[in-house]
Amino acid sequence: MKALFIGGTGVISTAISRLLVSQGWDLTLLNRGNRQSDVKGARQLTLDISDESAAAKAIAGEAYDVVADFIAFVPAQAERDVRLFRGKTAQYIVISSASAYQKPLSHPVVTEATPLSNPYWEYSRNKIAIEEYLIREYRETGFPVTIVRPSHTFSCRSLPLALHGDKGPWQVLKRMLEGKPVLMPGDGSSLWAVMNSEDFAPAFMGLMGNPHAIGQAVQITGEELLTWNQIMQSVARALGVEYKPCYVPTALLMKSKQYDFTGSMLGDKANTVIFDNALLHRLVPTFQAKKRFDQAARESVAYILSHPELQIEDPDFDHFSDSLVAIMDQAARQVEAL
Repeated sequence: MKALFIGGTGVISTAISRLLVSQGWDLTLLNRGNRQSDVKGARQLTLDISDESAAAKAIAGEAYDVVADFIAFVPAQAERDVRLFRGKTAQYIVISSASAYQKPLSHPVVTEATPLSNPYWEYSRNKIAIEEYLIREYRETGFPVTIVRPSHTFSCRSLPLALHGDKGPWQVLKRMLEGKPVLMPGDGSSLWAVMNSEDFAPAFMGLMGNPHAIGQAVQITGEELLTWNQIMQSVARALGVEYKPCYVPTALLMKSKQYDFTGSMLGDKANTVIFDNALLHRLVPTFQAKKRFDQAARESVAYILSHPELQIEDPDFDHFSDSLVAIMDQAARQVEAL
């Protein structure tokens, strides 16, 4: 089987690429080469796909069983892919997002039939527009699309955290190691679904070359239901420290001028979600997530602690956190005095 991945070096796609190569797929990764790929056995096609003319020349005469785009964020990019790969692939897979589902949710159990509508996050609205365009192409021209909606997926190089700054998770882990409180939106009791990329990969591979997945939107999400408090507690245990949350009302976080949390919070993490993956299990009967979050968290923490290049400090977010902790402490003292 022959596949082309547009991107191929991210959290999700790297795990899939490794699995495909181990299963004997002929895999090409098309990207600008800015991020070094450690997937041995995959071909590298180095170019900027936004240069459509150059991309067309590079794939001239080629045909694929599957083309998957992991970096389509606006409809124009999906439109470009349709022009490039019409007649060249038996299946085109695009990565959408579970954040595209209706916010606020009318029901916490989410299936592929849950309406798509997110007024809080442009990222999600663009994913919705991509889906609408591609489904229209499937219905009107037969373009063989499969839409995949991941939820919060992480790898050994990352961790799902309730709140962090622009430079990733390290500053939050550093605060925990230093015994400092970490920010927790709300009271940390909302349910969330996280998934390790190594569990995501076989589910995705099961959709590749699967004729029953053509014309479908399929969510691939974690099925272990955890509160944000439980998620952060597992991270603290992996670090060998005490979990010290500073609970901050989500509405207060929305007031920040330094950080725009509206999309990631109101449009995503602040909502309790329970994903029903029945369609995925019908399409990929062998799929089963194998790794509990606490196990994966220990692996991720160990990896990050042993790789200094991932320990990117974020003094701005650290100061922001200290300031909010002080504000919440003062508010608590004032309430106690009433």
